[in-house]
Amino acid sequence: MITKAILKAFAYAKQRNWTKSFWAFDVHETILVPTRSNILPTEFYPEALETLQMISQRADICRILYTSSRPEEIKHYLQYFKDHGIHFDYSNQNPEVPSLGYGYFEEKFYFNVLFDDKAGFDPYEDWKLVRELLTDPNLKL
Repeated sequence: MITKAILKAFAYAKQRNWTKSFWAFDVHETILVPTRSNILPTEFYPEALETLQMISQRADICRILYTSSRPEEIKHYLQYFKDHGIHFDYSNQNPEVPSLGYGYFEEKFYFNVLFDDKAGFDPYEDWKLVRELLTDPNLKL
């Protein structure tokens, strides 16, 4: 469950004295409803927009766009999200966590939480759960 992953990420960051946790977000079937055509999607899943806007205001979350979209599509998505008050720190990378003795992050970047339909994220149910969790004033680093 995504909320369990979020709670674990915050606990891990606190344990390590980090100032943030790292969350990766897929686009299709996670944030935006796919069009199943060459037209890029623009329809947000219910509560995705509001929840991502809330996440974008938090300094204790590093937001990473995690997508197999083409480079020109990624530019479009980043601008589209920015126009809607959603900010991503990186796209398909996390330069803040380098390869060290405990992990090799040159080909698979580091993240604590993954929002991806392929990882079991249900956009119709999970955005609401995340939004409710993030309204807890005690959930912070």
